[in-house]
Amino acid sequence: MSNRLALCGGKPVIEALDKELTRWPIITEEDVAAVSDVVRCDGKASATDITRAFESEWASYNGVRFALGVCNGTAGLAEALWALGVGAGDEVISPSLTYWATCAPALQLGASIRFADIDPVSLCLDVADVERKLSPKTKVICAVNYAGYPADWDGLRALASSRGIGLLEDNSHGHGSMYGSRMCGSLGDIAVASMMSSKGFAIGEAGMVTTDREDLYQRCIAYGHYERTFASKYSDALEGERLPELVPFSGIPIGGCKHRMNQMCSALGRVQLKHYPERLQEVDRAMNALCDILDSVPCIRSHRPPAGSGLTKGAWYFPLARYDSSKLGGVSLATFSAALRAEGFGAYPGANAPLHRHPYFRDLDYFRQGTPTVRVFGQESLDDVNCDAMLPETVKTIGTIFRITRFTRYDKAVLEKHRVALEKVVSQVDALLDWQKNSNSK
Repeated sequence: MSNRLALCGGKPVIEALDKELTRWPIITEEDVAAVSDVVRCDGKASATDITRAFESEWASYNGVRFALGVCNGTAGLAEALWALGVGAGDEVISPSLTYWATCAPALQLGASIRFADIDPVSLCLDVADVERKLSPKTKVICAVNYAGYPADWDGLRALASSRGIGLLEDNSHGHGSMYGSRMCGSLGDIAVASMMSSKGFAIGEAGMVTTDREDLYQRCIAYGHYERTFASKYSDALEGERLPELVPFSGIPIGGCKHRMNQMCSALGRVQLKHYPERLQEVDRAMNALCDILDSVPCIRSHRPPAGSGLTKGAWYFPLARYDSSKLGGVSLATFSAALRAEGFGAYPGANAPLHRHPYFRDLDYFRQGTPTVRVFGQESLDDVNCDAMLPETVKTIGTIFRITRFTRYDKAVLEKHRVALEKVVSQVDALLDWQKNSNSK
């Protein structure tokens, strides 16, 4: 049988994929030269002059007043939570479907996490469920532009403003994503982006904090950037002097940590940013073409904003799709994705493991007081609720989502092979079910 599934011993449609079609970040001699200049200069890597220039350029790109380079996104999220006033006994609302750094640093501040459900289309926080989860202890709502899809920032802003709650934007997936006329990274009271080597804006191991609020910017500096606290002003962008509450602590970071960005990353970031908008257009073209292919079969729904919505996915970090087994005869996601991979079509079940099931948020005694941290300050423990029942869309998503290859260059012929591979798999339900039955019986 010439069209026999590769999973069952047939010939794959896609024999090999040119790595240049998926390579990211795109590194040229210009990048190498910029990093080399830092390496060759004694003491330059831990200085701040290049970082400050990069911060200014990143702030301008994101359309905000302030940007602060950090050693990684996790450090930036810790700074932002403290800057927003999170402390002992407070609660932070977060999605469960996200990377742990979105909310885990809150426990270091004595706070606990209350998980809210996600919207089934965007996979970002469901504003209605966030409102249901609010309590008198809620200090901050932390929303993620998950897999680059912008959250409902109008709804979140209205809710947070009406209750006097801080709004933290985890934009580690959404570099360059647009929410109407505004760029993700400018939509919360404060935003944080990871810039590690696999991200949409990738410069090694680094991150960036962005905000329009001078008070939050100053607090983030005070938390982890001791070398900047000696000056009367932290940057030329400040309109006034340092906040009086911070002045006595100059010279020692309030967080007891060093968060500055390594200037090899800063130098790389400045070069990458010069070419970033143009490169995003190429990524967007390739990924929308791949999503058109996915959406051509009834059992798959790509994870992307609707055409004409004014929303975009930037660099398409962590691209996803949803699978409905009921529309393919009961073929499981595991079997379906295995069949696609056998044909050379990248498809990998799952995404981030749900945080609400992790003991960190239930049992960790961070301060070694003999009691789980969430109990010490009187918060509601996850033991008090059935989180799976309270997060139905999150739980459902875990079993239906799969990751797809991120193309960074458009190639019509290669994408056409992906169409052929997909159609080959979905046209052979009986063969898939037979393989699934035999595989389960082993």
